[in-house]
Amino acid sequence: MKRFGVLLVYIVGALSIGYLALFAYQMWRKPDLTPGEPIKIFRKQDAPSYS
Repeated sequence: MKRFGVLLVYIVGALSIGYLALFAYQMWRKPDLTPGEPIKIFRKQDAPSYS
């Protein structure tokens, strides 16, 4: 049982480090938004309008 607990702690630690690494990569890679700049939303030209 002790071995299973140690293995579980290692797995949770590895997952958390991986999550933090992916989060840091995403924050480093995201485009910089400046106030007043329009946000570009791409949509199909033939998409139906529901409004």
